[in-house]
Amino acid sequence: QVQVVESGGGLVQAGDSTTISCEASGRSGGRYTMGWFRQAPGNVREFVAVIFWSGDKTHYSDSVKGRFTISRDGAKNTVYLQMNSLKPEDTAVYYCAVVVWGGNSWPLIRENQYDYWGQGTQVTVSL
Repeated sequence: QVQVVESGGGLVQAGDSTTISCEASGRSGGRYTMGWFRQAPGNVREFVAVIFWSGDKTHYSDSVKGRFTISRDGAKNTVYLQMNSLKPEDTAVYYCAVVVWGGNSWPLIRENQYDYWGQGTQVTVSL
């Protein structure tokens, strides 16, 4: 079993930046491919970004490309989502998702491609 814990988030103003993080633990050896999804009130959960377990591949949704950056610290099994130029429409609960390996279906942009999920962290962008 893999435990997934997000941290960060909160209230920020439009145009500002913030970083959220996610730590995965519980499986010896790691090799976690980790992604971010978000769900705004009244909307379905949508893909945001993903980073391959080795760190050499990333993929972003069109809505965040150029503004968000996903990175990882392999030693800590932690992934970060740096969010710049935030907009009110980025307001959502951000969920971290993890799959071990994940190399056969790159990029992993569908929820059912992930096996483990965090509880989510709220990011609210005000005008």
